[in-house]
Amino acid sequence: MAEANHEYHLVDPSPWPAVGSISCLVMAFGGIGAMHGWPYFGMVFAAGLIGVFYTMYEWWADVVEEGEFQGHHSPTVQIGLRYGMILFIASEVMFFLAWFWAYFNASLFPAPQEGLDFISRGTEGAVAVWPPNGILTFDPWHIPFINTLVLLLSGTTVTWAHHAILHGDRKGLIQGLTLTVILGASFTALQVYEYVHAAFSFSGNIYGATFYMATGFHGAHVIIGTIFLAVCLFRARLGHFKPDHHFGLEAAAWYWHFVDVVWLFLFFSIYVWGVGTIAPH
Repeated sequence: MAEANHEYHLVDPSPWPAVGSISCLVMAFGGIGAMHGWPYFGMVFAAGLIGVFYTMYEWWADVVEEGEFQGHHSPTVQIGLRYGMILFIASEVMFFLAWFWAYFNASLFPAPQEGLDFISRGTEGAVAVWPPNGILTFDPWHIPFINTLVLLLSGTTVTWAHHAILHGDRKGLIQGLTLTVILGASFTALQVYEYVHAAFSFSGNIYGATFYMATGFHGAHVIIGTIFLAVCLFRARLGHFKPDHHFGLEAAAWYWHFVDVVWLFLFFSIYVWGVGTIAPH
């Protein structure tokens, strides 16, 4: 066949969009059934999750093959990839907007709820309070503040890695990515420790529900971003990425900076602004 005389990449037929969609459907059915206590639906969820992970691995391996070894990622194609990543991050912003909306709706307009007291009665009469009476919150200047410093530092190390590849410094690229992955894993470990020692649970009250949905969803993104960066580190050790051809690394850096910024909003709105009676360390 004649060689293409354009800069666009017409991808070969791929099974992964269909396989990924079916796996997501199976995972959703399994998750819903498991939450309702239906037998065997936990295994259905696990099967769907394995399918999703397998699809991610194979699909992204194809993308790496197309860009790194087949040379299909021309400057024009890379522009399209950048637009795609920008739109993906924009959709993630909408996800977090929903969690922030739920949190501020509950905190700015507290309503009576069974088992919790949202009313403070003093000399000026009844006043709505948030967090509700009886909830012991985290000290924002303890583990949450340490985690903030960890993420801010990881933002500088991933920027170091990006600038290193721009200047052809592969050693600096590997060192920066290694530190970023370690810092990302450290953030997750500290958040798990925080959850284990929490004085409130996810279920039974709106405070716990909004807190864990917002911070837990962010924590999931930290884990995803850490895996993203770990894959970039693995590829960097294999000799992938060039000063003019490294969009995979650039996309990972964009995603990580997005995670950093979201955490700053979470830290100041949920931990600092929403602090109440602090639980003992």
